[in-house]
Amino acid sequence: MLLGRVIGSVWATCKDDSIEGLKLLVVQEVDLKLKSIGSFVVAVDTVQAGVGEIVLVAKGSSARQTRQTNNRPVDAVIMAIVENLSVQSLKELDKEYSRRRDEIMNKLDSVQEV
Repeated sequence: MLLGRVIGSVWATCKDDSIEGLKLLVVQEVDLKLKSIGSFVVAVDTVQAGVGEIVLVAKGSSARQTRQTNNRPVDAVIMAIVENLSVQSLKELDKEYSRRRDEIMNKLDSVQEV
């Protein structure tokens, strides 16, 4: 799965009958700060995404698991529009882990042995 921004659409007047009626969008991959990282994919839109929106894209055989793309020659599908994204740095996660570990160890130290 990749995180990306919709940057355009694809029109194809001559195409395989099995993808007739599917909306194709160009999605550029973004990093966790939502900055473009260069690569792009053409994906079938199953969620009515628009240009500029941040989306989740499934690729490969997973792209053929939606109702609209089942058994169709599809390699990428937009399956969600991202409303919010929350991430923590490894330093923050390590600090939280250490705090919780210390709390548990203090509780264990205060338990009397039987």
